[in-house]
Amino acid sequence: MKATVLKIAMAAGLMAGVATGAMAQQKNVTIGVSIPAATHGWTGGVVYHAQETAKLLEKGYPGLKVIVKTSPDGASQANALDDLTSQKVDALVVLPFNSDELTNPVREIKKRGTFITVVDRGLKDPSIQDIYVAGNNPEFGRVAGKYFVDNLKQGNVVVFRGIPTVIDEERVSNFEKALEGSGVKVIDKQYANWNRDDAFKVMQDFLSKHPKIDAVWASDDDMALGIMEAIRQAKREDIKFVLGGAGMKDMIKKVMDGDKMIPADVSYPPSMISTAMGVTAAHFYSNAPMRGTYVLNAQLITKDNAKDHYFPKSPF
Repeated sequence: MKATVLKIAMAAGLMAGVATGAMAQQKNVTIGVSIPAATHGWTGGVVYHAQETAKLLEKGYPGLKVIVKTSPDGASQANALDDLTSQKVDALVVLPFNSDELTNPVREIKKRGTFITVVDRGLKDPSIQDIYVAGNNPEFGRVAGKYFVDNLKQGNVVVFRGIPTVIDEERVSNFEKALEGSGVKVIDKQYANWNRDDAFKVMQDFLSKHPKIDAVWASDDDMALGIMEAIRQAKREDIKFVLGGAGMKDMIKKVMDGDKMIPADVSYPPSMISTAMGVTAAHFYSNAPMRGTYVLNAQLITKDNAKDHYFPKSPF
């Protein structure tokens, strides 16, 4: 999403509460935002949108302070949460590095009366959160699985998982459900941490183990790039296509250009952090109820609609 698009969206929707009350009376609120560092392209987009949205919200809501902290792993993020709570935050917006390590730390913060918004990867205990914002992960897996059934029809597929999280399980289980009764068979699956280098290594292993692979569900655009490089180096010609996900501009451009190995993608925008921060701020500055779940649809991106998902100036 371009910065201008983000500003228009925030001004038109999430800032609605400003005109109705926030301008008339200043309210001092501190929101802590804890997110993974830019360990791959998608989280790089999350960091960008979080930082831009923080500036926009502080400008629009008098008395609001937004503190954004990034962490390279789960243990570091748990420590970052301690630092944020020491600054007496009224609300926490957290995109967990992983579900297991962050559930108990966030639960302890919730016990102090802090308003909790969880984004994307989810916690093991959903009762902790006041708001949950994510892409439609079950649909993300289902859309991908249907694409394989419709376009591959039958053959051997390898699956790349991300990090052990709630959303990864939702994606993979629904992908496999979509294949049931078809001629498409998953012959191997492995975690590659939504990381290009890790996916490259895993794909090398898959290529050495399996003499025939018809297609690859990368489930992530960063991983898809690593997979493509491994295929290129191995000079394997049996693989018909690789399907990633998230809408990286480089991958969308390949779809637009009719690249046979990257014929489609599945949307999962990193700008969802902006939605999470916006509705959290609106909880304090508007009279509208904000608690609940906000789900962004997963859409199949093909050559026919790729131009609607292509933002060349985006960091992702």
